[in-house]
Amino acid sequence: SCTVKTCWMRLPSFRSVGEALKDRFDGASRVMMHNADLQTPAQRNDAAPHRAPRRNRYGFQLRPHNPDHKSPGVKDLVYLEASPGFCEKNPRLGIPGTHGRACNDTSIGVDGCDLMCCGRGYRTDTMSVLERCN
Repeated sequence: SCTVKTCWMRLPSFRSVGEALKDRFDGASRVMMHNADLQTPAQRNDAAPHRAPRRNRYGFQLRPHNPDHKSPGVKDLVYLEASPGFCEKNPRLGIPGTHGRACNDTSIGVDGCDLMCCGRGYRTDTMSVLERCN
């Protein structure tokens, strides 16, 4: 008799994929690209179409925005422009700002007052609520 061994690849758990993406997102670096970096591919005389190497297919080099930082790797996430600030109101971009919003002063998450109030400070209100039980 014969023995057949079947192997297949499977995706990692959704949580581990999310954690890996979050780590890369947190470590993303700002880069810049100059128009002078764009190069036209060299002309070839043979009939085979010219293919740029996969590493630099588009003919430009991403440089770190801060010269003290290292150049991004192949698997690093990069961005060209900083995200707009969410603290101040910007109607053109549809950003309502955070003025007047309720926050949780004990939270260290996105609903926490330290993050939501953007260092402007905040006012604490204490309320007594009377509720009927059962």
